[in-house]
Parts: sequence; structure tokens; C-alpha cells
Amino acid sequence: MDNKDIVTATFPVLNMACAACSAAVEQTLQKQKGVAEATVNLAAAQARVVYDARVTSPRKLAKAVKSAGFVLVEPSDNNADVVAGYHRDKARRWRVRMVGSLLFFLPLMVLSMYMPNIPYLHYILWALATPVLFGFGIDFFKGAWQQACHGRANMDTLVAVSTSVAYIFSVFNTLFPEYWLQRGLEPHVYFEASAGIIAFVSIGKMLEERAKDNTTAAISKLMGLQPNEVVRVAPSGDMETIAIASVVVGDCLVARPGERIAVDGVVDRGMSYVDESMLTGEPMPISKQSGDTLYAGTLNGKGVLYYVARKTGDATLLSQIIRVVQDAQGSKAPVQRLVDKVASVFVPVVMSIAIIAFVVWLLVGGEGAFSHALMAFVTVLVIACPCALGLATPTAITVGIGKAAQQGILIKNADALESACRVTAIVLDKTGTITEGRPAVVHSRWDDETVAKRVLYAVEKHSEHPLAQAIVAHLHIDEVCAVTDFESLPGRGVKASVDTVRYFIGNRRLLEELGIAIPDDWQEEACRWEKEANSVVWLASTERVMAVLAISDPLKATSQQAVAHLHAEGLKVYMLTGDNASTAHAVAHNVGIEYVEAGVLPEQKAGFVKSLQEQGEVVAMIGDGINDSAALAQADVSIAMGQGSDIAMDVAGMTIISSDLTHIAQAIHISRQTVTTIRQNLFWAFIYNIVGIPIAAGVLYPVCGFLLNPMIASAAMALSSVSVVSNSLRLKWKK
Repeated sequence: MDNKDIVTATFPVLNMACAACSAAVEQTLQKQKGVAEATVNLAAAQARVVYDARVTSPRKLAKAVKSAGFVLVEPSDNNADVVAGYHRDKARRWRVRMVGSLLFFLPLMVLSMYMPNIPYLHYILWALATPVLFGFGIDFFKGAWQQACHGRANMDTLVAVSTSVAYIFSVFNTLFPEYWLQRGLEPHVYFEASAGIIAFVSIGKMLEERAKDNTTAAISKLMGLQPNEVVRVAPSGDMETIAIASVVVGDCLVARPGERIAVDGVVDRGMSYVDESMLTGEPMPISKQSGDTLYAGTLNGKGVLYYVARKTGDATLLSQIIRVVQDAQGSKAPVQRLVDKVASVFVPVVMSIAIIAFVVWLLVGGEGAFSHALMAFVTVLVIACPCALGLATPTAITVGIGKAAQQGILIKNADALESACRVTAIVLDKTGTITEGRPAVVHSRWDDETVAKRVLYAVEKHSEHPLAQAIVAHLHIDEVCAVTDFESLPGRGVKASVDTVRYFIGNRRLLEELGIAIPDDWQEEACRWEKEANSVVWLASTERVMAVLAISDPLKATSQQAVAHLHAEGLKVYMLTGDNASTAHAVAHNVGIEYVEAGVLPEQKAGFVKSLQEQGEVVAMIGDGINDSAALAQADVSIAMGQGSDIAMDVAGMTIISSDLTHIAQAIHISRQTVTTIRQNLFWAFIYNIVGIPIAAGVLYPVCGFLLNPMIASAAMALSSVSVVSNSLRLKWKK
């Protein structure tokens, strides 16, 4: 199967009411031919589907989901807008229902409590309750019927069954009161309970939808960064305003003061400061001039920039970030699998408990047994809250991943987010992670300088290693010799032939392996350079040393602060490098790292990570996402340091867009906050149901004579969902 036929897409899913609904959509998608994986996020109202485009299509998937009673919207660039609009529309509709149901419920409540003896009271209550149930609460009955037609039950089922049973019983008692009077019993009605349940659940639903809208605010903000129009400079020199979709690679565009950059590009002329905080989390504007890279969505300062489009549409960094965040918010944390199993059987179990409570009360309830049995049945159905269970994990993950994205931290999936909270050891690659990754030659010593420089320049031109590029930039030689038999020696250097003579360029280990003697005075000078945290590169023929260069790769300004933050989080910090021990220890000392492994070959890094894991450490590996791929794959959590458009999102579970090491501690801190919030949510959701359902069934009645009022139960149920979502939203404001 060709990989290009495997598509991963995120679809908005509408009309889901609770965890049972999201489980139904997920099961429906997973059963479709060609679908390899499907996960549904109730909070984000989205499904992430991996499918074979040769076997199925978005239209077929939408048809299958529609047959299950839900709506799957084909993916587009405005997925987040569709979902946000859906939540806002639902919140608006629930607000209308809430106000309407309260207008009828409040007088109904006053009459039943304070005017119990007025003529035709039961008929008046019946008249007030009917519009609430079958007008403002009609969607519960529609939803329950729709689910019943598919052999399923959800929260709508619980509300519809409980309110209709109370309503029908009350209607019977209103029309045929003599049935109970002949048996010496008072014919009670529960119109206020059935109407109150609808009113309180409507309040909860309105608050829940508003809160859900807030959980997806981060992705909406990201999508709102790209402008709809941009000014293009025509070949004639005239300026024209065009739609963003019309921009093609090579177009010359203009960013005026205060405007957002439309697409990824390179500055052609002009100078300004650009605010990239919305992508990188860095607060300080960055100077931009000719040759510098610009990213879509960033904000131009006071200068005018003319720039050439390099990436448009889905290829821009902003689009990649949005895609990663959407996929991550739609993924599931491992803990969610347990919740899904509970949610899939929750409603049937609750209905069984309600029936058992009804039967038990009928058998042992004594006088008024039927009324007590009926109220226990209704109250159990009303108080049960599958929504709280279904929302506990996805709301926290959605908010946590969104918060991280706003700080320049891309989290690829919920697994990475959950795993990061358990990390005990951080392994840092040196070059490009702790250091800038832009080395320069600072010292050199030559023997036969003319020949050595020609050889060095010619051979290093063939290497892509950062140290080789630094040497080439330093030498500036016009004449290039012919190089043959070039071979890279990972972790040691290179070898090649120039004018039939064999040469070796690399570290001291390479020369020692070849048995090439290093003069004592050269050795002493090289050791002194290494102690100053410089990398040392040697040039030698088969017979002698010809040159030695000291190359400095400056530390990133935030490296020392970042290591201090990691230590403050209680983490052990290790540094790996292929450099010699002297240079490695000098760098480690400067940034405050205690554990150092020097002279490590690329293939040995994964082994080092594995050795830490065998010691019981949960390891996060931080590297460039390419050279360190084996170690990143071995680690429990892999974090790539992004380099603008070279960001290695496909390699690592997390990516720091700005390459600022301080974001690593932030990423782990956000992970810990998110997982703590998930645990709090799950604890509340489970405890609420574990404690609430037995109380609703009447277990306290034999002890203290307490029976829970169905209206209070409905208010508690509404509060349960709202409290879970609100607790997740607290993540946005936590430091």
C-alpha cells in the first residue's frame, strides 16, 4: 500500500450529547472499510481518522456517521471556526430553552409549594409543565428516540425517560385521582420535578457549551492569525490587493506597519521588527532585513517589508502548527481508554440500577411505596452524568495542548503530553541545543599553511557538518582542489584524497586510531583551547599533523537559565556530545550540568538513553530531531528543538519552535498541570456518580429518612459537567 494513499484527517462532528455519543461515532468510524484508526474528542467535537483513500472517502464516512444519528463535516481550513460556531450556536439555543423553561417552571414551583389548595391546581401545573417538556425540552426526546432507533442510549435517554415517567404518572394522577383515594393514598403529582429537570439540565448545557467553546479558543486564535488579503507587487511595479489563496511561490508581497505576514517568505528589501510571539512564545520582536525569513501570522512592526513568498497554503509553518495542534487535541491519552470502557456501558448500567431501585422500593417501601419507587427511579436517571466522564480527559487535553501551542511548544499527541509528566531525566544534545549551532573558527595553527588550507577547504566543502561549514566560511579560498574517495567517519571526522594524497580531518580520537603522532606543543595548545570550551579539529596526512583549529559554538543566552529551571522541576540533566571530554565538561560547567557523556557517537546515544531507562529513569531526549533520531525514538518522551522552517515535527512527540531551552521546563510543567487536572476531573466525575447514584436510589432513607429531590439531582448533574469543564479551563490561567 502506497503511503500517499493513507490519509489522516480531522472532521468536525456535530450533535454529540455525551460520552456515549462520542463512543458511538468512534465505533461507527472504526467499522468502516479502509479506516485504520479513529478517535473522537467530545470536548473538541472532532474525529481524527486515519483511512485509505483508495477504499473510502470523507463523503462515505459522513454517510456512515449520519446513519448512526450524527453529523460529520468534511474537513476544511476552517474546521475550528465550524466547531466554535457550532458550540456558540448550541449555547445560544440552550440559553433560549433555559429562559423559556424557567419562565414556566418558576410559577409552577411557587404554585405547588405555596398554593397547594387552589382549585384545579393539578390541571394548572399540567398546563405549565407541558410546554417545558415538549417545547423547550423536545430535543431530549428527539435525541433519545434517535438513539433508540439505533439500539443505543445516551444522556438524552436518561433525561427523556425520567421526565416522561414523572410526567405520565402525574397526568394519570390528575385524571384518575380516585384510583389512589380508594386505596387510602394521596394522589401526588410531580409536574414541578419533570419541568425542573429540563430547566436545570438546560442551564448546565448552556454553561457547558460556552465552556467548550473556550477550550478550543487557542486553535481559533492560531487560525485567526493569517490575514485574508495581502498586497502584491506586480511585475510592472504596481501594487494590488489579492486574496491570500491567490498567492503563489515567488510573488513579491508587502507588509506595511501593523500588518500580519501573509505567507512564509524571505525579506527582499526593507527593515523592521517582527513580533513572532504567537508562533514561538518569545515576547521580544525580532529584527528583520534583507535575506531574513518571515513566517505567516507574525506581526510586522513600524517598518515596511517587501518579501518573496516561499511557502503558501498548507506548507506554511503556521498551517503546520495548526494541523499538529488539531491532531493532538483529537488524540486520546492512555487514561481515556479506561474512561471509554466505562462510558460505553454507563447508561445501560444506570438504567438497570434505576429499575432495581424501583423494584426494591415497591417491595419494601410500605405505605407510599409506589411514589417512593417512582421518585427513586427518576432521581437515579437524572443524577447520573455520563457527560462528566466523557469530558474529564478531552477538555483538559484540549486546553493543555492549546496553552502549550501559544507558548511555542507543539505537542504531537496526548500520549506525549501524559508521558512528559513522569519524566525524571533530561538528556540534552550539545550542538544546536545547548549551543547556538552556528560555530566559528577562533584559533588555528598551521604546518605548511598554504597546502593545509587548500586541503581543508576542498574536503570540508563536501561535508554538511556544522564544524565543517564553519571552517569553509573561515578560509574563503577561491581555488578548489579535486577531492576523491571522500568518506564520512561518524563521530570521528572524514577522510579523502586530494591530488592522490590521503588526508584525515577530525577529532583526536581519529588520529589516535590511525596512529598519527601529535607533537607535544601542539597537544598542549589544543588542550588549552578545549578547556576554553572550544571544539578542536585536526588535519593530518598519513604521516603527520598539518593543522589544528579551535572552533567555538557559543552558548544560547537562555541555556544556563533553562538548566536551572529543569533542576527546579526536580529533574536530572545529562549532556551528550561527540566532542572531547575537556570541551564537554567546560560547556557543562558553564550551564550548570552535572552529568556529562563526551565522545559519544550518534549510534551510542540511543544506548545511553536505554541505560538510563534500565536504571528506572523516565527519559526525555532533546535534540535536533534528525541526527538524534535513534535516541529520540528510544526515549520515553522526545523533544525536537525547532529551527524555523526546518522544524522536525514528524520525529518528536514535542517540538520547541523557537529552540529556546527554557520552553522544555515549561512543556513538562504544562504536562504535569494537565495530567493533574485530568486526575482531578476523573476523580470528581467518578466520585460524583459513585456517591450520587446510591443516594438517589435511597440508601440513606433507612438511616436518616433522606430522599433526594429529583430537581436537586438534575441541578447536581448539570453542575457536574460544568465543574469538569471549568476545572479544565483553569489551566489557561495557571502559571
